Amino acid sequence: MQLDKLVAYHKALGDPTRLRLLMLLSEGEASGQELARRLNLSQPTITHHAAKLRQASLLNERRDKNTVYFSINAYFMDSFAEATRQFIYNRKEKVEGMEEKNEALRDTVLRNFIEKNGRLKQIPAQLKKKLIVLEHMVSRLEPGRKYTEKEINEYIKPYHDDYATLRRELIMHQFMYREKEQYELNPKEMWASWESLK
Repeated sequence: MQLDKLVAYHKALGDPTRLRLLMLLSEGEASGQELARRLNLSQPTITHHAAKLRQASLLNERRDKNTVYFSINAYFMDSFAEATRQFIYNRKEKVEGMEEKNEALRDTVLRNFIEKNGRLKQIPAQLKKKLIVLEHMVSRLEPGRKYTEKEINEYIKPYHDDYATLRRELIMHQFMYREKEQYELNPKEMWASWESLK
């Protein structure tokens, strides 16, 4: 997600109807019909605004027969908010002594999960360790370069045979973004941060 993706997030929030829709969804999942009723809007209007929020990764959608239910994607809501803060201030708050501890943890995780030949022994189950491994994996990708899905698969294969899962993880945790079958490395400020996890 480049700067234009961050802008798209703010554009999605820059509409009073979409903000009201998100406020309602903060109370829990709701159907399109219920949202239309509570906001006194037509169903097509709700569909339009939901599509904009979904494009910005702020909504989850679930279908049950002919009914569509929406809920907030809290993970991306938080990620975008934090990425905005980091982008504006261009820094991360550092706790004294944490840098050394984080470096030691990163080294330990990489030693435990990556063989000498560079292959992953296994995909870590714990989120913090998984993010450290994913961060290591993308370190050789070129910023600003667009990759095809085939190129990304070939890049991941030397690390692990399950390239499809790892490719999804890179997208899900904001290391990369995909648009029209093209993949691009996100700025580091957008990456899911393992340093802040307990």
